[in-house]
Amino acid sequence: MKKSLLVLAAAMIATVFMSCGGSKEAVVKIGVYEPASGDNGAGGKQETLGIQYANTVTPTVTIGGKEYKVQLEIVDNESSNDKAVTAASELISKNVSVVLGSYGSGVSIAASDTFAAADVPAIGVTCTNPQVTAGNDHYFRICFLDPFQGSVHANLAKDQFNAKKAYALAKLGDDYSVGLCKFFMEAAKGLGIEVVYETFPDGTSDFAAYVANAKNCGADVFFAPTSIEAAALIIEQANTQGLTIPLLAGDTWDSNVILAAAKGTNIGVYVTTFFVEGSKDKVVTDFVDGFHNYLNTNATAKTNNGGDDEIAAVSAMGFDAYYTALEALKNAGSTKGADVKKALPSTTYNGVSGSIKFDSTGDAVRDVAYIKKVNTSTGKWDFVAQQSVK
Repeated sequence: MKKSLLVLAAAMIATVFMSCGGSKEAVVKIGVYEPASGDNGAGGKQETLGIQYANTVTPTVTIGGKEYKVQLEIVDNESSNDKAVTAASELISKNVSVVLGSYGSGVSIAASDTFAAADVPAIGVTCTNPQVTAGNDHYFRICFLDPFQGSVHANLAKDQFNAKKAYALAKLGDDYSVGLCKFFMEAAKGLGIEVVYETFPDGTSDFAAYVANAKNCGADVFFAPTSIEAAALIIEQANTQGLTIPLLAGDTWDSNVILAAAKGTNIGVYVTTFFVEGSKDKVVTDFVDGFHNYLNTNATAKTNNGGDDEIAAVSAMGFDAYYTALEALKNAGSTKGADVKKALPSTTYNGVSGSIKFDSTGDAVRDVAYIKKVNTSTGKWDFVAQQSVK
């Protein structure tokens, strides 16, 4: 009897062992390379939220006939080119199959060689500088580029405000704002718009002199594609000085931080962006409804969104980037980074921000941007136009 009981016990233990360890869940890791601190921390958190929400909606993916749980590995690149390599290396050490990010072109460029050396592809979400994908075969992106965005703003200045003169302001040494101002100036020149261009050093917190210069030079528009942190200070000073010309800015200003800063002022703020609410497309309405619910039932998510449920375009782009990565994994039929990289050029996805496919450089094929204006009475965005380039 004792012998029989021992045999039975051993069999039960073996069964428990098999059920717990023998059928271990397969996991594929997606790296999230975004700023959660520094100048671009607010925008980075919102971009990450879109990725995290997508992961809650679709937490698994079938690769090569096998189901995998998708695990997000999130690092903070601190909005710093100096910290970029360390953050990127941390993701590589965690054996990610593909990386998403970053909000901010400079940190994307700085981490590029680290991803290349590990043969792990990266999908830029809203990093718009051409240098992110130039000359490499591992960095892709789903957003429009700064040459296009700069031209859109020059056309907006001409078409909407009949501008003859513009003032442009960038942060010294910042790939994003300097590059975008450069492309704006090139397009503006072609449209007969004179541009006065200035830069401000890192750490600037007083923009009084720059706003005064914009007023005194006789500009018809003020182009300021800066970080969100600088943007709020520029709007504050523009309001203090009674600036009457419109403030134009790139995708970084599409944030509820900007809405809060401009509410109750007389400042006209116009931004280019990748996504607007209001479409009747079911893909879009499902995302909007679902993301609002996600923010309003998750205190941490709502805090990271700035404390409300306003949907930033970067969140929609993060959502689309996650699904683009899933499609690449499915097309690769493998979790190896090298295989995913080979699969990405032919990967397509119909997302909430539109149809996504890549050109020969790895850039998104996009020819339209949306223009939004802050409604200073309601503190919400008003859709202005769908803008292309002449």
